[in-house]
Amino acid sequence: MSDVRVTVQRDSEREERVVTTGTTAADLFQGERSVVAARVAGELKDLAYELADGDAVEPVEITSEDGLNILRHSTAHVMAQAVQELFPEAKLGIGPPIKDGFYYDFDVETPFHPDDLKRIEKKMQEIQKRGQKFARRAVSDDAAREELADEPYKLELIGLKGSAADAAEGASAEVGAGQLSIYDNLDAKTGELCWKDLCRGPHLPSTRAIPAFKLMRSAAAYWRGSEKNPQLQRIYGTAWPTKDELKAYLDFLAEAEKRDHRKLGAELDLFSIPEELGSGLAVFHPKGGVVRRVMEDYSRKRHEESDYEFVNTPHISKEKLFETSGHLPNYADAMFPPLEFDGQSYRLKAMNCPMHNLIFKARGRSYRELPLRLFEFGTVYRFEKSGVVHGLTRARGFTQDDSHIYCTKEQMADELDSLLTFVLDLLRDYGLNDFELELSTRDESDKFIGEDAEWEEATEALRQAAEKQGLPLVPDPGGAAYYGPKISVQAKDAIGRSWQMSTVQVDFQQPKRFGLEYTAADGSKQQPVMIHRALFGSIERFFAVLLEHYAGAFPAWLAPVQATGIPIGDAHVPYLEEFAAEARKKGLRIEVDSSADRMQKKIRNAQKSKVPYMIIAGDEDVAHGAVSFRYRDGSQKNGIPRDEAIAEILDIVERRVQV
Repeated sequence: MSDVRVTVQRDSEREERVVTTGTTAADLFQGERSVVAARVAGELKDLAYELADGDAVEPVEITSEDGLNILRHSTAHVMAQAVQELFPEAKLGIGPPIKDGFYYDFDVETPFHPDDLKRIEKKMQEIQKRGQKFARRAVSDDAAREELADEPYKLELIGLKGSAADAAEGASAEVGAGQLSIYDNLDAKTGELCWKDLCRGPHLPSTRAIPAFKLMRSAAAYWRGSEKNPQLQRIYGTAWPTKDELKAYLDFLAEAEKRDHRKLGAELDLFSIPEELGSGLAVFHPKGGVVRRVMEDYSRKRHEESDYEFVNTPHISKEKLFETSGHLPNYADAMFPPLEFDGQSYRLKAMNCPMHNLIFKARGRSYRELPLRLFEFGTVYRFEKSGVVHGLTRARGFTQDDSHIYCTKEQMADELDSLLTFVLDLLRDYGLNDFELELSTRDESDKFIGEDAEWEEATEALRQAAEKQGLPLVPDPGGAAYYGPKISVQAKDAIGRSWQMSTVQVDFQQPKRFGLEYTAADGSKQQPVMIHRALFGSIERFFAVLLEHYAGAFPAWLAPVQATGIPIGDAHVPYLEEFAAEARKKGLRIEVDSSADRMQKKIRNAQKSKVPYMIIAGDEDVAHGAVSFRYRDGSQKNGIPRDEAIAEILDIVERRVQV
């Protein structure tokens, strides 16, 4: 046998190795159970890959992003095999890895029932224990069509080879521009074929290498994401490198479910999404209206202090406006269909910026007015598909706290610097403190408009402003808006989930398209730079994020009811009403529970309502002109003079801290 020279790359360390012909990547990393694949010259390979002379080989561990994807895609294959063993008539769709798990789509006559998922999971456990080998086999297009003649959706993917990225979500896991391959699941002892699937791979060496998995739920999904195509049944699952990590993830999901803003919104009587209105269209109830008003009022106050000017624009406009801005040709799918009247087409407003441009353009502008900071709580409407609408976090009607800043190029750097600082400070005031920044840039897609030099200048200005914040900066190639790059603030909530909050975008294109200009110091006409900024993103979405972050237990300054008076007996109701009246004069939101319920029931009701303060009064409190505090955690402080009690609540509200 001849020698084969390879390089093993581990982070920054390189090791030259000499092995014999026929040595596999598995042989190279023998004994390293955490290694599930190899990266050879930048391309992922199965451990069964035979090394060639000159290969640069990097181990892929199961805990890495690539390793997790390989684990989860392999588990998706096991799930598909289990489904076809239990439901032989099932036709295969697509089964890619996704964040924290995987899914697979099936064409079946009857939708899956929760009991079916239990049976499928049990069958998966059997397959996992058999230790079936994942074996890759390269095939021609014609051979693949012959082998998969009974799988119509696979045949369609073969026909789309080379444009897999546009074929369907997850299609690139199965076909690409290169040669097709099929993965066989082979019996560990006999080598007999147990099941096969069209797939690019790589996969784990065997099903026994899948440490921990669980099926989560099933749902309907249109083939290739189009409502014109057949509706398939999608099964979601999750897989992890250890059973402990699986348990931790399931515990996390249970906590997230408790915090679901849709559930809390109903329990706390904050908002609802009536069927009569339509999907994605919410109404805020009085208590939710209080939280929203406080959020808006504080934001409005901070904007006034930072020299923003408030404007207001209508909910509808002529369609031509959105053609001028570039939104209609680039954003039409997210806009509601046109309304026809007076012989013209109108559109519901999907964004506020075109109308703010009209305000800037309404009269001549001087350099002395810049930077001009326009701000609006502007309600917009987006035609989100029914499958992605999700409570308040993905709605069809919502209000943006939208700002557009018009400045000179010389002012741009300072404006972006102060703008990001303003945004982050305000988010901190609402109790969010763990941030990273994402820089979204253009790629080679033809959706982006404008000159390369303009994009480079705008991108570099954003990059420099972001770096001054001292936060992690994550690249997002291709994620920019069609008119310019953007910085997105990603904030982590109390249980570690990351939410996209504020966005800041630099735009040289809309000022050009609208013919915006100002008179410079030398008398010449110049084009302003336009900076788009949404701080909350939308008020509804930010409301939902805070509701989940605090699990409904808002800090006192945001809480719809800041304190509930609980009398020990009926005779103490007038005393608490008097105390509440004093507190209301100071601007506090206090209720007194004068219902016929017993005191302990009133305490439970206040706890369920997540009220920050329970104010209890009995004979001794009345005699001494005092009250007793009961806090959310069950602790109590007795005999507090009334003035001191009001002062404590006012202090907590003023400092915006949690109790």
